[in-house]
Amino acid sequence: MRKIVFVINYFHPDYASTGQLMTELCMHLKEDFEITVIAAQPGYSEETFKEKGKKKIEIEYWNGMKIIRVQLPKVNKRSKLSRMKYIIQYFMLANIALLKEKNVDLIYTISQPPVLGGLIGTIGKLLKSSKHVYNIQDFNPEQAAAVNYTGGTVYKIAKKIDQLNCLYSDHIILVGNDMKQTLENRFGKNHQLSHSVINNWTDENEIVPLSKKNPHVLSFLKKHHLEGKFIIMYSGNLGLYYDLENLIKVSSELRNFSDIHFLYIGEGASKKEMQDYVLKHNLENVTFLPYQPKEFIKYSLNVANVHLVVNQKGIKGVSVPSKIYGVMAAGKPILGVLEKGSEAEFLISTSHSGLVSEPQDYMQFVENIKDIYDMKCEERHEMGMRGRQYLDLYLRKELSLNKYKETLTTIINSQ
Repeated sequence: MRKIVFVINYFHPDYASTGQLMTELCMHLKEDFEITVIAAQPGYSEETFKEKGKKKIEIEYWNGMKIIRVQLPKVNKRSKLSRMKYIIQYFMLANIALLKEKNVDLIYTISQPPVLGGLIGTIGKLLKSSKHVYNIQDFNPEQAAAVNYTGGTVYKIAKKIDQLNCLYSDHIILVGNDMKQTLENRFGKNHQLSHSVINNWTDENEIVPLSKKNPHVLSFLKKHHLEGKFIIMYSGNLGLYYDLENLIKVSSELRNFSDIHFLYIGEGASKKEMQDYVLKHNLENVTFLPYQPKEFIKYSLNVANVHLVVNQKGIKGVSVPSKIYGVMAAGKPILGVLEKGSEAEFLISTSHSGLVSEPQDYMQFVENIKDIYDMKCEERHEMGMRGRQYLDLYLRKELSLNKYKETLTTIINSQ
């Protein structure tokens, strides 16, 4: 059986979306390949995970797969120094763990941590004479530059390194059709890099449309004093790439709508700034909650009347917010803050499952909220269900997983 080593940072039981996606992918492939995973010790939602071990590298076995865990320092996502310390330690330990593995036929890496995730595969391919598939979930440093997180010499060096990762990989997997333009921008219109587009996914059999009268949904509403509220939900990473620290200010403009309530579920670098704004302005129409257990997400997503799917300006072709698949599966209308022509905007517009405004057009964002709020319940229900119907036709989990299996089988068996 051919051996694939996944170097993917987040893996079960971490709540990070890429961790959940990669866990499901490995589970889908484990009957056809010998799977080894190199990942960080769980820590995305530290309250719920077991106490970390003391060894820098630990090995465990789970569902027939070998899992190599690397021990990393706690990261403060608003501190560049803290992020750098975390990333460098991950990079070094993951390389050591990979180089110790024998008989590796293919190394699979993702674009996390930025740039260095792919570089692990580049180094591994060179030293182990194996193949390398590079899955670009986010183009960096383009993503960091879009929010002015990096620039100048650092940007140029990082871009050169990631160009090398792309050039030296045997195949590149992108998660959105708009990302092909970024690849073209890097290497020219006539580049010959082997690549394909495979959408991320959610489990459409697990996440289904549910009424607010569902016992679990109703219990959640009662627990958090949200009964009778028109809930605008954001569920996912409260990170730097979504302009959330400015979108939160819209809550002030809508505070006179007594039943409109904003619910943010997740963690991330922007959360404290958002919470500080809410406290400073004494806003009672905003609630923050931590990540929900994976098995409860099918209920928490159905709490909302409408979901936010947002990206910062400049992220088009660089990243795709994977939360959109869960929202579509739940059959809920979408309030998009997305650039025209981006993958998520295309999905919403094509499926007619929501309203979209451009990033930083806060007036239109408010108008879209009011328009969806003013709709009849039946209109909102039909809008959301159009997203579910589109997902069932074109974005089912099985379709993406089978594309991965076909692609990896082709690459690993090629001469």
